[in-house]
Amino acid sequence: MPAPKKTARRSLLVTSAALSSLALAAPAAVAAPSPSASPSAAPPASMSTVGGARLGKPGTQVNLAGGVPVLPKGVTARSWIVADAETGDVLAAHNAHWRLAPASTLKMLFADTLLPKFPRTATHKVVPSDLAGIGAGSSMVGIKEEETYTVHDLWLGVFLRSGNDAVHVLSAMNGGVENTVREMNEHAEELQALDTHVVSPDGYDAEGQVSSAYDLTLIARSGMQKEDFREYASTVTAKFPGETKKNKKGKKVRKSFEIQNTNRLLAGDSDVPVYQGIAGVKNGNTTNAGATFTGVAERDGKVLLVTVMNPEEPGHNEVYKETARLFDWGFEAAGKVQPVGELVPPRSQAPRPGANPSGEAGGAGAGGKGTAGTGSQPVAGAPVAGSGGIGTALGVIGGVLVLLAGGAFLVNRRWPLPDLVRRRPRP
Repeated sequence: MPAPKKTARRSLLVTSAALSSLALAAPAAVAAPSPSASPSAAPPASMSTVGGARLGKPGTQVNLAGGVPVLPKGVTARSWIVADAETGDVLAAHNAHWRLAPASTLKMLFADTLLPKFPRTATHKVVPSDLAGIGAGSSMVGIKEEETYTVHDLWLGVFLRSGNDAVHVLSAMNGGVENTVREMNEHAEELQALDTHVVSPDGYDAEGQVSSAYDLTLIARSGMQKEDFREYASTVTAKFPGETKKNKKGKKVRKSFEIQNTNRLLAGDSDVPVYQGIAGVKNGNTTNAGATFTGVAERDGKVLLVTVMNPEEPGHNEVYKETARLFDWGFEAAGKVQPVGELVPPRSQAPRPGANPSGEAGGAGAGGKGTAGTGSQPVAGAPVAGSGGIGTALGVIGGVLVLLAGGAFLVNRRWPLPDLVRRRPRP
């Protein structure tokens, strides 16, 4: 189909969806219970029903009607979810609202909260207090005191190496860890990620720090509306500034070293190939959380989000293997399976009593680059594994918010993703 016709068709579909949403009621947003000191060994009998009643039930939720592929075998995660990133439909889930330790997947919320605040070209000289309070055994990118870094450098450290040192420096720039934690919790509430309670901005294990597969998926969906978020989440390798030293001639020099993304579906590993169409997002691993991961991928114009938390199978890279199996199922099931729930919009985009009932509106998160696009172009993700070396992905600017007849309300439940990234082989 020629591009102009395709765009027109998409616009027509979006307009139709917005008009049909007039008859829809807003989803219930039942608050989750207060965070416990440690998650239970089994899912609670009753959990949050944000996104739909079935998502609050323990166990696997899926509509396996005729023509729908069976769920993949060997998925051992305590909690997981497969959702359409654009429509918000939850295709299948398992203990979606179980509040578990999130590990470094919580850095998605950190990034979605702070990315709009600092230009990437801004610089910061690190002082000792910036690096205070980093947990023992934390993942680090290698930031040094008295060295100057750009904000761009620091975000590369957060996304690629999951550097807690980079998180603490950015938190210091944001008024400190306590202020950053407060803002992250406020932003989680705005996103209706009500299972989430932040104690440490880097995701390091802390008493009472929890999230859920549902919430992490909401957070990732919000983050992917931002151009910078999309770029960093999809960057495979980058150069990071090293420490300033004197060479043999006594001249001060500062060399860079290469860092690689620890997301194995993006960078690959000995037992995990690069997943076709992958475009981010974030992995994590701590003692309390086990392995956690949220990923976004595109295939044949369909964009899916998958979150997997704490597989019981102890195999190497198990969280990525289970994520890949769920992606495969989701792409095969998309368009066939009836959803079991939905990803709700942020509070500021949700319909209010007495307001124009335009449906469960979705739009870009507040601030930052990457406002929601019209969705006329699908995500361009990773090439097939083995297609050659790949470096930093290129972010593509997002489109504009869809407005109907000059109205101030946004479109239905659909939250179209702009082109995410194009990862090209090096010449």
